[in-house]
Amino acid sequence: MSLPPAAPTRQLKHRRQIDVQVFARDDGLWEVDATVFDAKTRVAQMSDGPRPPGAPIHDMLLRLVVTRELDIVEAGSETRAMPYPGICSEHGDAYRRLVGLNLLKNFHREVRARLGGVQACTHLTELAQVLPTAVVQGFAGEVIDTRGTADGAAQPFQLDRCHALRTDGPAVREFYPRWYRPAPAAAPDS
Repeated sequence: MSLPPAAPTRQLKHRRQIDVQVFARDDGLWEVDATVFDAKTRVAQMSDGPRPPGAPIHDMLLRLVVTRELDIVEAGSETRAMPYPGICSEHGDAYRRLVGLNLLKNFHREVRARLGGVQACTHLTELAQVLPTAVVQGFAGEVIDTRGTADGAAQPFQLDRCHALRTDGPAVREFYPRWYRPAPAAAPDS
């Protein structure tokens, strides 16, 4: 894989950090805390005055409570730093609209329909888009059978969803042999 070389004289101007943490609860539910944090490396002139380098421009938390089946049963957000204090965070309980969704069933489409545009915060809504794969990683091997080795197991969900885990590829042949399917032979040229 090739990566463009970094210029030797580049200067960091902005940093965005996204952090997703998945917690098991004692009651069988799971909590997902997702944060987005933006900061400048210089003084940023904001609506409420200058913010020093490293001070948050955005510091936002989106929390979901989900079942083992990936159904969202609670959702909410908190905006701790924002460009327009008293305005940015005034989207009410918009993120409660995620309740009832399943992280693996049309989630991205439903998020856009329920929270896109001016219905909520762009940054929190974008953050929600990374949650399905992050939660699946949190559940992998504990809630979700990622190997599909049990009798009667279905094909693991991740197979045929990325280049490395295609069912006719070498990774599946070696690590998921039960699910390996050789590619059909190419038809001879006539």
